[in-house]
Amino acid sequence: MKKYNCLFLILAVLTLFSCNKTLDPKVYSSLTNSNAFHTQSDAIAAVNAVYARLKGPVVGDNFDYWTVRHFALTDLTTDIGHCSYGGDPGQLSLAQWSSANGLLAEDWRQIYKLVSDANNAIYNISAMTTITDASKTQFLAEIKFLRALAYMDLTDAWGPVILATEKDIAAPAYTSQPKPSSVDAIDTLLISDLTAAASSLPLDYVSNSIYSTNDVGRATKGAALTLLMKLYLRQHEWQKVVDLSQQIMSLNIYSLYPSYLGLFTEDNKWCSENIFSVLSDANTNGTELMNHFGPLNHPVVQNRWQYYAVSWDFWNSFDSSDDRKWCFYPNYKGVDNLIHTNPPTLGAAPPPGFFYMPDIATKKYADSLGSVASYYDGHSVDILRYADVLLSRAEALNELNGPTAESISLINQVKARSHAKLLNLADYDQSSLRDAILQERGWEFFYEGKRRADLIRMNKYDVLVNAYLQRIGQPANIVMPKNKYFPYPLNQVNVNPNLDNSGR
Repeated sequence: MKKYNCLFLILAVLTLFSCNKTLDPKVYSSLTNSNAFHTQSDAIAAVNAVYARLKGPVVGDNFDYWTVRHFALTDLTTDIGHCSYGGDPGQLSLAQWSSANGLLAEDWRQIYKLVSDANNAIYNISAMTTITDASKTQFLAEIKFLRALAYMDLTDAWGPVILATEKDIAAPAYTSQPKPSSVDAIDTLLISDLTAAASSLPLDYVSNSIYSTNDVGRATKGAALTLLMKLYLRQHEWQKVVDLSQQIMSLNIYSLYPSYLGLFTEDNKWCSENIFSVLSDANTNGTELMNHFGPLNHPVVQNRWQYYAVSWDFWNSFDSSDDRKWCFYPNYKGVDNLIHTNPPTLGAAPPPGFFYMPDIATKKYADSLGSVASYYDGHSVDILRYADVLLSRAEALNELNGPTAESISLINQVKARSHAKLLNLADYDQSSLRDAILQERGWEFFYEGKRRADLIRMNKYDVLVNAYLQRIGQPANIVMPKNKYFPYPLNQVNVNPNLDNSGR
């Protein structure tokens, strides 16, 4: 989809005041039950408004949810992410968060905005009689896919959460204090919605009868199948992961992009590896990814903040032959005339003319050939891509049967794209291949919103994060199962005491 900022509710009310009297407000437009959701264009605008919630939805505040802040929860809180700043991101980086952390509160708020918009659109589009059944089925499938994505992210982060659906629109209880629903109960809804979506969504939008252009970025059959596969991966339903990954591969429309570095350039908006992505354009629909991820004092990518970086531990884990090691800014002469580079040892004092960086910025969302001269950038965010299907299938096969020629081949397809050292079947048993897959997923998907869920799924969250924290001289703060989920945001607990943080 070309633009996500097509909002469907516009109410402009201008009220003029003077020191002597208040004038009657002049209403330029008014959206009511009698004039909304009449045409197919109304329905499309409502659908687009839900997509918009993945990123902002308006220029001026485009660093929410999947276009920056969500990564604070999914990657900054692991052995990969690092933030040298204090405050909310610094707390997450050192596993010192509390319910008062502002990034936890903001992610919760933005995700539930998508859920709210989705429920409203589902309720109203379902009642429309002026569009065809085919159009209605298409629109509802897209929206339910987006809502399922939101609830996957909510339950990954907080486990049991408030389950709100379109049924709550019909009879709203504005002062209610609902109890969180279990993850199993929420998963039941998501499985139903994603299964239905996969059966009705198209493979792509080429020559689509509803949308006038090839709207890449909309939910597709492949996207619904992949998200369903990810849900079963979280549940350790290994055979279902194998079956679904085979369905996705058999669609014959996805393949690995030839170059890892090229996959993340700003001008590569969409390619054969993309299954579902948030798309942006620096001029009309930009994000602030480069601001948050870009390197400090860089001569080309200037005036960026490096809030979200990776640890030197992680960067040093790459083999030098691996292209993915060079998706970073490890060494450069800054605008401060200092050589910015990695310290030889923790806490080492730099010699004159050098600056030892506390962490390293990634090029994944800070392309030096992209919108370096503008505040907003046009980077896409790949939420679901084909490499994840291959590695998820390899993981499930290993859990079912131990190492096999197929599981090794799947991993090596991903490795070969980046010229990384390939695996040999004879070198692995089930346990060691599980560890190799987890490491491979870190190298492949850093800052793509997967690391924390991967560590928890493989029972390595406390082991690896605490080992990393201790290596950098910090306390081993992760305690399982307590830290499997984040505490509910304090501002939400104050509104609804049924969000109980005891034990979190």
